Amino acid sequence: MRPDAARTGACGHRLTALGAPDPGRLSLNQITLNRWTLREAVDGCARHGLRWIGLWRDKVADAGLESSARLVRDAGLGVSSLCRGGFFPAATAVERRARIDDNRRAVEEAATLGAGLLVLVCGPAADRDLAAAREQVGEGIAVVAPYAAAAGVRLGIEPLHPMFAGDRSVVVTLAQANRMAERFPADQVGVVIDAYHVWWDPEVNAEIHRAGRRIAGYHVSDWLVPASDMLMGRGVMGDGVIQLRELRGEVEAAGYRGPVEVEIFNRQVWDAPDPDVMLERIRARYLEAV
Repeated sequence: MRPDAARTGACGHRLTALGAPDPGRLSLNQITLNRWTLREAVDGCARHGLRWIGLWRDKVADAGLESSARLVRDAGLGVSSLCRGGFFPAATAVERRARIDDNRRAVEEAATLGAGLLVLVCGPAADRDLAAAREQVGEGIAVVAPYAAAAGVRLGIEPLHPMFAGDRSVVVTLAQANRMAERFPADQVGVVIDAYHVWWDPEVNAEIHRAGRRIAGYHVSDWLVPASDMLMGRGVMGDGVIQLRELRGEVEAAGYRGPVEVEIFNRQVWDAPDPDVMLERIRARYLEAV
């Protein structure tokens, strides 16, 4: 079957004539062209006709928070997300409070930047106790969510691939993220679906539709074979094995119509001699493969 042919989705809905994605929804996540400063990334988006950018806190700190907000605003770009908050689990109560305080700062930064979404990478267990760490994640979100809502910022729980359970997140399936998000009002806490992290999951389609209006963001890249590096092995869309167009169909059928962030951790992409050429390739592949 062609990837854009009519078919029945996970929950019995009909996915018909899924064509190329809307170029107006394409967002450049800053990490994809990591050599660029914030100013260079903003200028690059403007040159290539992108309307959205996903920001990282370290790049914003380098440029200065107010300067970053002004740069993005003057370029006419929307901020699809700020990355990242989270990393709630810690060995002591003092450390956990410090991490909650850092999440509050991240919320303030997101609000200043005009980012309606703060992405949560939830963090690993401090002492091998996965269940306790997941409880700490939930407790941290419960403290931060009302603060974020008052600032006009939504928290987005991003489940990571299980290979990151030991060092980055104890939330490793979309089902876990959904269960955690469902403890809170949907306008306060949602989920961020990253194709790289969820493509393998046999329950992913059902969980996408369970998420529904809780879907706060959608990220794309590709899974290369052979996989060369846990963190830095993501590929440009179309270079790997993920059924990206099918996944987009499920996400859209669930109701998500927001920005689609291209988020690629890959040293070869970062070290491309001409980032503008790489950005043009990314834009073309977004239209062809996503």
